[in-house]
Amino acid sequence: MLTINNINKSYAGNHALSNVSLHIPEGICYGLVGPNGAGKSTLIKIIASVIHNFDGHVQFSNNKLQIGYVPQEISLEETVTAYDNLYFFGKLYGLYGKVLNRRANQVLSEIGLENRGKDKVLTFSGGMKRRLNIGCALMHKPRLIITDEPTVGIDPQSRQYIFQMIEQLKANGCTIIYASHYMEEIEQICDEAAFMDHGQIVENGPVESLLQKYAIPAVYVKGQHGLPDDIDQYGSVTSKDNGYLITTSNPLKVMEKLIDFSRMKDCRLERLELSKPSLEEVFFALTGTQLRD
Repeated sequence: MLTINNINKSYAGNHALSNVSLHIPEGICYGLVGPNGAGKSTLIKIIASVIHNFDGHVQFSNNKLQIGYVPQEISLEETVTAYDNLYFFGKLYGLYGKVLNRRANQVLSEIGLENRGKDKVLTFSGGMKRRLNIGCALMHKPRLIITDEPTVGIDPQSRQYIFQMIEQLKANGCTIIYASHYMEEIEQICDEAAFMDHGQIVENGPVESLLQKYAIPAVYVKGQHGLPDDIDQYGSVTSKDNGYLITTSNPLKVMEKLIDFSRMKDCRLERLELSKPSLEEVFFALTGTQLRD
């Protein structure tokens, strides 16, 4: 679907992107993940042809008219209705007449606003505006949908609705680029991802492969009375959610010792489990820093 080769972009001598190269297959949700200021928005604007002045190459398997771009900023006219906003963007994409009217009503249904199409956007919640913002980019049935932080500042219900929309778009054969600094969202909906920091690609690949590649063996244990005082004998210990995360090269052996100790003390552990790595932990392992706002 999309190949990016050696993209470089600077603003006033500051490197926003440095030698960025990616290949994004067709029919998947591809995550661009990293902190604010990592270069995600700049890369997205280059892919969407919003930014033209850059070094490098962007190659599509289809033409650029099949791109739908959802910017981070809400790009709606709030003094008119949801239908009017969709109608306006549809005309920009070359739709007209009955086809335009039919498509606007279809998109209202797809974004869950079929009963609010005649209401002015200024009466909408933040989540509804975000969904309408996405709907405007879907009017021409694009094959590549580019989304930049589409869930910023919205309620959990609207976030889940957007996730369902993305799954449906994938089922219809679309490719989605999903830029976010919310690692848990990337884990939930993306098939592949690229980590960005300071304008560079730090690592990329299938999400599950990244989690396995950088997994650090660890055990999570929680219990008020069934834990030894010298718990750090089992490995590197950090506090987490009123319990302990024990990093160790032999997690099963540590679990066995903790169970034996709790039996000896006749106490029941609240939780004892192998710790599954998160993308945020992988990002930390690669960059040595937590996500920054």
